Amino acid sequence: MRYNIVKNAKEILNRSSYLIKNPESYKNKWASVFGNNNPICLELGMGRGSFIIEMAKTHPSINYIGLELDENQTATAVQYLGDNKLKNLRFICADAKDIINIFGKEIDTIYLTFSEPWPKKQDEKKRFTSEVYLRLYDRIYKKHKHIIMKTDNKILFASALESLSGYWYTFDKVSMDLHNDERNIPNVMTDFEKQYFKEHRQIYYVDASFKD
Repeated sequence: MRYNIVKNAKEILNRSSYLIKNPESYKNKWASVFGNNNPICLELGMGRGSFIIEMAKTHPSINYIGLELDENQTATAVQYLGDNKLKNLRFICADAKDIINIFGKEIDTIYLTFSEPWPKKQDEKKRFTSEVYLRLYDRIYKKHKHIIMKTDNKILFASALESLSGYWYTFDKVSMDLHNDERNIPNVMTDFEKQYFKEHRQIYYVDASFKD
């Protein structure tokens, strides 16, 4: 995927009230960031932020955090917000591997939308649905485990289903063609997904959970 280079990205981020500049200091205290005890949902690799922003607009009683490593992408998300004032949304610019240093047991749902597929066998541990990451997620879930994933990559999807099922997740909803699914599964499209929709590209979807 091509990413935009944003002029003055650091300056844009430093000025933004949405960006949490020192996220590690809020571990076990994210409720205080939002000023309430509403559920907190985390998107890993939010890209340009269109999904997490629209989710925050649609569900004001749920708190959303978008995490993205790339500063240009995060700055684009800030710009995308414009004049919107969303009290239930924050951004973090960090590596997903660091989530255990950022969150305690505070997250209700993890969203994985069109994550990097890492198609080569030697890179499978880098996938956000690999056991390496599933073990990290265990340490930040508030109570029950809950992952919602979308991808256009068949190999990544097959790998995700295998990994999740091997980790004792239950599949609450699975779709092999989300946009044409007769169940009309609620869906907020990312920027890339809107283009995929025009191209009639197949989108794979899974809503998986594990309740102790």
